[in-house]
Amino acid sequence: MTKNYLLFASLSYGYSIMRPLQEEIRKRGDNVAWYLEPGCPDLLTEDELRLTTFEQVAEFDACATFTPGNVIYPWFPGIHVQLFHGYPISKRGEKSRSTDDHFAVRGWFDMYCTQGSSSTEYFKELSKKHGFFKVYETGWSKVDPYFEHYELEKNHKPTVLYGTTFTKGISSAPVLVDTIGALVEEKDWNWILTFHPKIKDQSLLNKYRALAQEHENVKFVDNVRLKDFQNADVMLSDSSSIILEFMLMDKPVVTLRNTTPGSHLINVDSPDEIRSALETAMTRPDALMNKVKHFAEKHEAHRDGNNCERILEAVDDFITNYKGRLKAKPMNLLRKFKLRKRLGYWKLN
Repeated sequence: MTKNYLLFASLSYGYSIMRPLQEEIRKRGDNVAWYLEPGCPDLLTEDELRLTTFEQVAEFDACATFTPGNVIYPWFPGIHVQLFHGYPISKRGEKSRSTDDHFAVRGWFDMYCTQGSSSTEYFKELSKKHGFFKVYETGWSKVDPYFEHYELEKNHKPTVLYGTTFTKGISSAPVLVDTIGALVEEKDWNWILTFHPKIKDQSLLNKYRALAQEHENVKFVDNVRLKDFQNADVMLSDSSSIILEFMLMDKPVVTLRNTTPGSHLINVDSPDEIRSALETAMTRPDALMNKVKHFAEKHEAHRDGNNCERILEAVDDFITNYKGRLKAKPMNLLRKFKLRKRLGYWKLN
């Protein structure tokens, strides 16, 4: 029997996280559709089914709705599945997992698809504590394509990918414009500049866009693609979870004032140290790369490219063995009221 699945995107990062899952659903001969939250950039292609009204969503009647965001509309059909939009790297310097937003349980989801030991262990503790959701370690849907064979672009030269968090006080973007601008002119390197979609300071972003307009060796991308990860040799960042994604490809990262520095990073405290740090990273020191590998394995347990397959199998298992048998989710009356008020949707499903 053919199954229907719904993908719910609230920010542009949702596309790269859920498209590999869409591919696996289609491979199985099942149906998949998208619903975009108001304000989410519409990057859907002609061959991707989009639902634009809640009535269409109800009629599609998916057996599961997936999202990488923190919120899912409670009237959406099927079981509600959390995929996550990054790894738990404590970018705000949290001392305890109980204060890390990655592990916040808000009562929206029936099941969580965790990525590796750094997330699975604690989420299983939370599952026992709350009783209304199940946890499956599947690996992250986004990274299945990361482990496929790829070839560098022709005429490849050393390439730096700069990616930063949006978090105020942690983001390096406001302080690195001049530093990156100087390195663009001084070094025979290519640069790829990308920024979290929650960064709204257009005057700041325009300074980086100007670098791309003025220099052939600089590319500004609104949505970083897998090809950008593949063509970059080293990443420059701060405390963004994108660091871990890059390390999965066995590549080094230089950070400015990382909130949880470790031996898997080349972390510096001053922009003046960045040039030397990048030069060191490009030599790929053995000790550093061994730490990179160990750190990445802790967060992403599966490297076989079958995470999406495991996610769908987990959904099947939940529906067969747990649907309707767990504790009821919290009423969340205030949150639901605020959500419905914001959307102007009062129909009870």
